[in-house]
Amino acid sequence: MNVVRFIARRYLFSGKQVSLISVLTGISIAGLTVGTALLIVVLSVFNGFYDVIRSFLLSFDPDIRIEMAEATSMRYDVDLMDQIKSHPDVLELTPFIENKAMLAYESDRNEVVGVRGVEKGSHIRLTELENSITRGVFDLSVQNNRPGLVISESMSRRIGASEGDEVAVLSAVGMRRALTQFTAPRVSRFQVRGQYSMQQIMDSDVIYIDMVAAQRLFNMQNEITGLELKLNDTDSAERVKGELQEMIGDEYLLSTWYDIQKPMYDVMLIEKWGSYFILMIIIIVAVMNIIGSITMIVIQKKKDIGVLLSMGMTPAKIRKIFQLQGLYIGFIGCGIGGAVGLLLALAQKEYGLVKLSSAFIIDAYPIFINPWDIAIILGGSMILCLAASWYPAKRAAQVEPADAVRSE
Repeated sequence: MNVVRFIARRYLFSGKQVSLISVLTGISIAGLTVGTALLIVVLSVFNGFYDVIRSFLLSFDPDIRIEMAEATSMRYDVDLMDQIKSHPDVLELTPFIENKAMLAYESDRNEVVGVRGVEKGSHIRLTELENSITRGVFDLSVQNNRPGLVISESMSRRIGASEGDEVAVLSAVGMRRALTQFTAPRVSRFQVRGQYSMQQIMDSDVIYIDMVAAQRLFNMQNEITGLELKLNDTDSAERVKGELQEMIGDEYLLSTWYDIQKPMYDVMLIEKWGSYFILMIIIIVAVMNIIGSITMIVIQKKKDIGVLLSMGMTPAKIRKIFQLQGLYIGFIGCGIGGAVGLLLALAQKEYGLVKLSSAFIIDAYPIFINPWDIAIILGGSMILCLAASWYPAKRAAQVEPADAVRSE
């Protein structure tokens, strides 16, 4: 039997009546339980929102985007595309054109929209887009001398255009040329072929046209805005980005899915860890009670400490007795709190007990339990509990046996 552990347990749990020490110990355990459970639930909710928003953004954003570092367009280079495709982690590659333009329908319905030119059969998000068509078809081909165009349902309602209607699209390049050369602006006419509806976190009106038509619209002869890549593993994007940068050179700007939406992802991470440090205040309050309760045990057991020292127990073992008391309180509080927090998180994940107050992408608070977060919460709490026992343990180890017995 380990004498140090036996004495530590006896001092902490063997009280036959309720005292101030037992009350403080109970408050410490309760504070640790509540704080640990709250931290697990709150961080799991933040992880859930991060995971949901990331999955929806990745339905629009590529894993890696390649553009020119100091230009708005790049040459349509088949050799470069083949070189990038040779990387073992690159699953798909597609060129794209993206710019702003003015869309006009009839005489008084104008909209500034984002225009995206895509290649049929090579756009990495084309399948999701085709599956989101609610009216008409996803057809960007030229029919009756009119290239096809696909718009969102919300834009269709605003301007009143439907399948078969013709709309005019005027690029900023065309408007600038008309102003500088004093000529009529060049207008491209398209036929609306379909409407799509996709849940979006941010409002964004994008019309889709064929890439050849986009090159004519924006006067980009044999040029594109950039390349988009889909990888075998999205989480390896940062590593692949570095390898591709070395492969193709610094004249190209590579952005991962995180870089593309960096402000949003950064805000979510700041909110998550800000909440962690705020909720740690509950655990810090509980830890302050640990200092008080163990200090009072040291004062109460001063004679016992003197007897143990006179019988040959070393100050190091006396210190360890009271440090173990802090660890025992931490084990109990963190163990109960961890179990309660995990049960609440799993119940929310499985049954969606707490609903969102307003319409969103999802109807209940999402949950994603990250083992590393659990480890940080429990590890941080245990370190604080051990630190709280340091002062009382040091004070106990400094007791003089003769003074302790004489004071009684």
